[in-house]
Amino acid sequence: MLTFVPTPLGNLRDITLRALDSFESATLFLCEDTRVTRRLLSLLREREILNEMPEAEFLSFHEHNGPARLKEIARRLASEHVVYVSDAGMPGISDPGQLLVEYCQKEGIDYDVLPGPSAVTVAYAASGFPSGKFLFYGFLPRKGPQRKAALEEILRSEWDTVLYEAPHRLEKLLEEIAERDGEREIFAAKELSKQHQHYDRGSAATLLKRLRETKGFRGEWVLVVSGKVQDWRALYAEDLYDMDLPPKVKAKLLARLEGGKASDWYRKILEA
Repeated sequence: MLTFVPTPLGNLRDITLRALDSFESATLFLCEDTRVTRRLLSLLREREILNEMPEAEFLSFHEHNGPARLKEIARRLASEHVVYVSDAGMPGISDPGQLLVEYCQKEGIDYDVLPGPSAVTVAYAASGFPSGKFLFYGFLPRKGPQRKAALEEILRSEWDTVLYEAPHRLEKLLEEIAERDGEREIFAAKELSKQHQHYDRGSAATLLKRLRETKGFRGEWVLVVSGKVQDWRALYAEDLYDMDLPPKVKAKLLARLEGGKASDWYRKILEA
């Protein structure tokens, strides 16, 4: 079967017993980066967290070679104990693990996703934002109209949004948010579970200024952007009657708001 195994965000002690069992019995590792996975296993063995190094093959499986690699190893998924890991955190999120899940579902191959470290949930839990509702957006498009449209969608949403961003693009992202809504509340988490873990919260403009002053953009970051506070106001039939609108438009709005046929409302408007 195929097992998706979360790996520590930074602290090796976050590895789970089930993850260790999967590592020791695996015959094939599919990795975002085989070097990162091999180093993780070596460190776990050196610190006697892992009982023994697995006698397994290591193959890369990432966004550039995923479809081709899947064709190569498809038969092995049904006959071997295959483990899939990303460099850190929960596999299948912001990586090509979905390809493997979909294949197993279509072909009836057993697969399992182990619970474990996830930067998304850790960052949101640490944010302190009270709504309890959030969307995960992953990485924004790097540039162009797609990036602008994605950011506008996030800033219009009433849900909090969790974002990943590379260190060299974090300043630009905060600039873009500050230009559109400088008072928008943001929580930023740096180097989760690592030695230099750092939390910061404030308005987009304040956070940008603080990080510039401290030159603190380096590191792996997760951002939580608070949802837009919606100013919903009730609209009543009496309000529509008073609006300076064409009768047909007003009739359609009244029908949508109060029910009934637009033609009946149109007649009432003309008779008033």
